[in-house]
Amino acid sequence: MVDHQIADANPVVLQASGVSRSFRGLKALSGYSVTLRKGEILGVIGPNGAGKTTLFNVITGFVPPTDGQIDLNGASIVGKPPDAILRAGIARTFQNIRLFSGMTVLENVLTAQQVRQPMGLVQTLLSLPGFLGNERRMRDAAISHLREVGMARFADQPATALPYGMQRKLEIARAIATSPTILLLDEPAAGMNEQETAELTGFIREIREKFDLTWSVVEHDMSLIMRLCDRIQVLNYGSVIGEGSPAEIRSNPAVIEAYLGAPEDESAPLGEVG
Repeated sequence: MVDHQIADANPVVLQASGVSRSFRGLKALSGYSVTLRKGEILGVIGPNGAGKTTLFNVITGFVPPTDGQIDLNGASIVGKPPDAILRAGIARTFQNIRLFSGMTVLENVLTAQQVRQPMGLVQTLLSLPGFLGNERRMRDAAISHLREVGMARFADQPATALPYGMQRKLEIARAIATSPTILLLDEPAAGMNEQETAELTGFIREIREKFDLTWSVVEHDMSLIMRLCDRIQVLNYGSVIGEGSPAEIRSNPAVIEAYLGAPEDESAPLGEVG
């Protein structure tokens, strides 16, 4: 985990304040605020329907906020479409795996890299030297990227032919290929067994050391959250009801009540609730 004194000295990369989102009068987010500093991993937890995925959808431009402000590196991203926010530096994964099913592992990564390497229509249609040279450079970079994340041996396999846990890893690797500043993981361990979750946790730890990224992770698996995150926010009914270190969250009465239904119920410690 990141040393908190160092993390506090790192620059702010994402600042959100007073962010709300309503759907037909129902508030999915209410006055949400966060300060994300470079290099930290923020966990976002909460019961089903707490507003976690809505939060990611708002940050990445899939859903506009009803109120509030979101700044990336000091510049507002409110109102920008998802592709512009991706190019600005925020990438994400989804609860349901969204790999390109008709493509290989390498082609999935190449598609992500094209976010940073746009080519003109004429160059593409006529396969001009600039286009061909760029294609070679992108392919070499994609293979190098797969080596860095330990997936080069799967490069030519169909993406959806991979085991489920490897598909999750590929989705994360593809997101990193867009060269983001911030990576949002939406339930990366969803549908995984205990062994796959342990392998995913190790994978995230390894790539955290290799890539200069800031992370936010939404997850129901408390073992993953508690092992990975420097700081945790807890949402309930769209509002933050707790924030702090894993140890602070584990003993927070409001958080325990939200998960277990009664503050005095100690039959299932928070770290074991999934």
